[in-house]
Amino acid sequence: MDMVSSTSSAIETRNLSKHFRVSLRRKVIGLDKLNFVVRENEVYGLLGPNGSGKSTTIKLILGLYQPTEGEARLFGMNVESVSSRVSVGFLPENPYFYKYLSGEETVRFFGRLCGMRGRALEDKVSELIAMVGLERHRHRRLGGYSKGMLQRIGLAQAMVQDPKLLLLDEPTAGVDPIGSIEIRDMILKLKKMGKTILLCSHLLDQVQDVCDRIGILQYGKMILEGDVKELLTRKDQYQYVIEGLSQEARSQIGRQIGDKGGRILREGSPQTTLEQLFLQTVRQGDNRQEGI
Repeated sequence: MDMVSSTSSAIETRNLSKHFRVSLRRKVIGLDKLNFVVRENEVYGLLGPNGSGKSTTIKLILGLYQPTEGEARLFGMNVESVSSRVSVGFLPENPYFYKYLSGEETVRFFGRLCGMRGRALEDKVSELIAMVGLERHRHRRLGGYSKGMLQRIGLAQAMVQDPKLLLLDEPTAGVDPIGSIEIRDMILKLKKMGKTILLCSHLLDQVQDVCDRIGILQYGKMILEGDVKELLTRKDQYQYVIEGLSQEARSQIGRQIGDKGGRILREGSPQTTLEQLFLQTVRQGDNRQEGI
């Protein structure tokens, strides 16, 4: 049965599974019947502990692995088709670059691999070097780049053919806090440009800042998915944000607020953090696994 594709979906998977044979009698399930959709023009965060299936998912989406079962589509095209990846940029967790090339030469090299030439290529190189904030270091060899600078060059090469979809696997791995903030800001800039982004990251605060929706993987299964704001809202609590009340009046609730001359500025359920939600979800998954 063919997957029903949507023109508004950048990524769709249906029962996507990958089993790895480690011996004649033993196999490891890397991904187990994964179903999820990444909509166009959104940032989707794929989270999970080490070994949960995040990188396996990306490799299946890119056609680097053949699925054991199920299928994946990019913009409605099966990922087995090379043409499905024309509009995709990829930054792996540990990208390999030629250290003897400069930043400018590296971006130019990847542009040539994409078939770009002449003035269009040179303009794109200058544009991307500026976008990732490396204009002062464009002629410096990558062997002298910091980890954060290498990740920014990685983002530049992923953007060289102006893709509609970006797959970013741990873009801030090994990057210092300042570099992480800079990369986060670049992701927000790409979001404003209308790019669709699938982001794998262990930095939950960063994911919380940039992602529209998240999915949490564990043992190769999707165990939680949804809108970030909705998932982080504490349904078991309620709060008031009040202005203009004395200390004594702030101890009063409900109808007494109006009687004391105060104004309710905002009402709603308080939010937890993505870190707390992630840890709670994963621990519950561990408990279910132990009960099998």
